[in-house]
Amino acid sequence: MLDTGLLLIRLVIGLLFVGHGAQKLFGWFGGHGLKGTGGWFESMGMKPGVTMALAAGLAELIGGVLFALGLFTPLAGVTIAGTMVMAIVKVHGPNGLWATENGYEYNLVLLAAAIGITLTGPGQYAIDALIF
Repeated sequence: MLDTGLLLIRLVIGLLFVGHGAQKLFGWFGGHGLKGTGGWFESMGMKPGVTMALAAGLAELIGGVLFALGLFTPLAGVTIAGTMVMAIVKVHGPNGLWATENGYEYNLVLLAAAIGITLTGPGQYAIDALIF
């Protein structure tokens, strides 16, 4: 059952990150694409905005795919955890904890899941288990 639980966590968290990356990169799922996200990043002082949006989008997309597959899980976990640290520091941190106030509650949950899986391993239903 443990391996099934780890698979469930990896799939949900990983695929949500894929979606967020696709929002930033391609404007899918209600996102604003590179130009729109880049403008928003610039407004927060993250310059150059489009380059930063590209880096964040790629980290979320690629990190999410790897995390969901359980492939190079430590790298994937650290990559998506890093995006959540930046989201907390640059966007949600000043608003406090609770998501109802645009706080960092959701980001903290994703961060904890990414770090938890990174520390415990992806389980047997992961590509890492097949090749390492």
